Parts: sequence; structure tokens; C-alpha cells
Amino acid sequence: MQTLLQIKSSIYSDNGESTRLANRFVKGWSASNPAGTVIIRDLMTEPVPHLDAARFGALVSKPENRTAQQAQVVAYSDALIDELRRANVVVIGLPMYNFGVPSTLKAYFDHVARAGVTFRYGERGPVGLLTGKKVLVFAARGGLYQGTPRDTQTTYVRDFLAFLGMTDIEFIYAEGLAMGPAAKDGALEKAHAHVDRLARPTLAA
Repeated sequence: MQTLLQIKSSIYSDNGESTRLANRFVKGWSASNPAGTVIIRDLMTEPVPHLDAARFGALVSKPENRTAQQAQVVAYSDALIDELRRANVVVIGLPMYNFGVPSTLKAYFDHVARAGVTFRYGERGPVGLLTGKKVLVFAARGGLYQGTPRDTQTTYVRDFLAFLGMTDIEFIYAEGLAMGPAAKDGALEKAHAHVDRLARPTLAA
């Protein structure tokens, strides 16, 4: 049975364009995988705390030395990681805010990157432990940045996910959404067509 994890990072939750694109895909995926499971992680309605010294200290502490509070921090991180482990397909809604990823998504990344848990260091460098997953990133942007030096998101997100072992990654872009109605409509029409192709039974178990 297939499991899909959807990560929403828009400050507008379901009203954000990146979430709408992702929701469109998830709806199609669910139709193609009626026995599948969908896990929703909405970083707007349930934000992941930003990393600070106390939380980092908890995440790197040895189990036998953890305080009760540190154990709670680790248990929260473990729950996020468990969702990723269970997923065969990971869907990320990715708006661009001030040329970067939403801070809530960065906080999420900080809580799932755990040495010895989601990656380890070997003799030849880091080895990702979350392998065998298909990742789809739905990137919505007000301007046109794909393929330019101002696209700071694509390389960062791709490199981070690959660091954890997720190398089968595809980006679906909707750009120019703030450049007038015609540009927005054209970008969304193109993105919708791309989403609908992906949601066909080719991803079914």
C-alpha cells in the first residue's frame, strides 16, 4: 500500500498557490491509489518550532542523559521523521518568500536532519538513510526565477533532500503569478497540465 506525505509551507495554508497545486496532485493521486494513505503536515496551522540552542542540544543528546523536556523534543522530531519514513511519495508545496524558502519549512528541515537517524557519515562522506521515495515539489513564485541566480530554492531543497537519501526529485513550477492576470493564468494553466500528467496512474502501486 502506498503512502503519500504532503508538506504544506504556505503562510496561507490551503489558500496558497503552492498548496493548491499540491492539493490538485494529491486529489489525483488519491483517485489513482484508492487504498493509499495520505498524511498531511501543515506547517502554517501546526508550525514546527525554530531551532534554538536548547532544541539542538536535545536532538544531539544521548538518550540516557536526556531530561524529560529534551525527551519531548526528540519525540517530536521522531514523529516528523516517522512520517517521512512511511511515505513512498513526498509532496512539498513551496512558495518563495524574499528569495528563500519559508522559515517554517527550514525549521521542519532542521528537525528531520538527524545524524545517525536520517543520515550518517561514512568513510566517503554522508549517507542518506531515507531512500526509495519519489519527491514532488510544487514551487509557486510571483516573479520569474527558474534557472537564474535568484532561484535559491531549487538547489537548496534538492541538495537537502538528497543529503537525507531522497534523490528522485521533480520540481513543478508556477512562476510570474504576480505579473498580471494573463501571466498568472498562463502559468497556472501550464502548471495544472503538468500536475494532471503526474497524477495519472503512472504513480499508482
